[in-house]
Amino acid sequence: MGLKTAAQYVESLRDGRVTYWDGERIDDITSHPRFRVPIEVASRDYDYGDREHGELRAYTTEEGGRAHRIFEVPREEAQLAKRVELMHHTSIVGLVSGVYMALMSVKDAVAKVNPQYAANIEAMYRHARDNDLRAAEVITDAKGDRKRKAHEQDDPDLYLRIVERRNDGIVVRGAKLHITGASLCHELVVMPTKGMRQDETDYAVSFSIPVSTPGVKIINRSFAPAELNAFDYPASAHHSIPEGFVVFDDVFVPWERVFLAGEVQLASLFAQSLGLWERTGGVVDAARLSQLYVGLAQLVLEHQGKERDPVGQNAVSELINFAEMMRMSLDYACRHYERTPSGMIHPNTLAINVAKFHWASNYHAMVRHLHDVSGGLVITVPLEADLRNEESGKYLRKYLKSVPGAEPETRMRVYNLIRDLTADAYGGWQFVVALQAGGGLNAQRIMMHRTYPMADAKAKALAAAGAKG
Repeated sequence: MGLKTAAQYVESLRDGRVTYWDGERIDDITSHPRFRVPIEVASRDYDYGDREHGELRAYTTEEGGRAHRIFEVPREEAQLAKRVELMHHTSIVGLVSGVYMALMSVKDAVAKVNPQYAANIEAMYRHARDNDLRAAEVITDAKGDRKRKAHEQDDPDLYLRIVERRNDGIVVRGAKLHITGASLCHELVVMPTKGMRQDETDYAVSFSIPVSTPGVKIINRSFAPAELNAFDYPASAHHSIPEGFVVFDDVFVPWERVFLAGEVQLASLFAQSLGLWERTGGVVDAARLSQLYVGLAQLVLEHQGKERDPVGQNAVSELINFAEMMRMSLDYACRHYERTPSGMIHPNTLAINVAKFHWASNYHAMVRHLHDVSGGLVITVPLEADLRNEESGKYLRKYLKSVPGAEPETRMRVYNLIRDLTADAYGGWQFVVALQAGGGLNAQRIMMHRTYPMADAKAKALAAAGAKG
């Protein structure tokens, strides 16, 4: 129990989990080249001795122990601010472990329906916290024919469901898609993908089980090949994490690990709670990336000698506007936090959904501005091997010269980062993630309608019109 080292984390992944990648069953992911970079990424979160972020990563629990701060339940504004700061310096494997914040935020409501489920949530949260475990957010079903409800599908397994209720637990069958870092986590925290109706009780299910549980199979896909040159792929070479297609093939779940088993009135509550923290993570990443894009665009203009060009300045201004909107939105959401009955605070639900909607609906246009100032070199700049080659390199150093102080190698590195982030491996993943992570645009629209103070807006509109309500 207690904080793990990076080596202990790696060793903990040797637990017999069933994982596939590129048509191969991988029995030991810790020794397979496909997982080298992903495991390196996830292991960084276990570096509690890191001089820069080590103190940020850990906190003292209510019982006096030490745990990763991703498990700290914020109860005051300073703790929420620390959590957001942590999110800037944590791998996505660490971030998805924030699924426990979603569980803890619904615990009060769950207790009113089934006190044992609430006790299970608390117990599993403490188990993961005290053993420094990581957990995957397992929510999106295959869904099949979208015109039909879960119980109306030709194949009833197209939404994960309970196929057997036993004295000692339940048996589930189905699949969950787009599960980031599933093969790198210890626990799979399963939630309903949406609200369920009374005739869909078998589909209103939530639980947590170890990744190595019999019947669990994970099929992986990543935006990046196993080995990439860090000069040519400065983002993808260091940040690739697999997405898991997680299959539950008649998996047994003990009752003590069940959080929901048929109580349809709670299904949407579980789904919405995860959406809030997912979108918070998305807004944190949006603030980071948008600032990076401002810097990249400005560097390109300066390297071209066009920093005073009105067209270029306009593009940078658009990027600054976008970056500041994301930064201010995150700040507002945290300063205007909300509190659950048990005292947990979380970012403002309306503000986070508005911010995530703004990010998702404008991201592609912001990338267009970056591409517009960058030009064709984004996709045509030669590789590092050509720069290092004695014969070809002399031509690159000659013809990639521009203004004094802009070294050809620096220009290549800047263009490589722009390409990788927005037009290649990482960029292709990011284009989809910006839109779909935490639910597509309509998910945010729904939450904005639910949480906006519409009565106040209507009253003010009537008053301004001189009409009576």
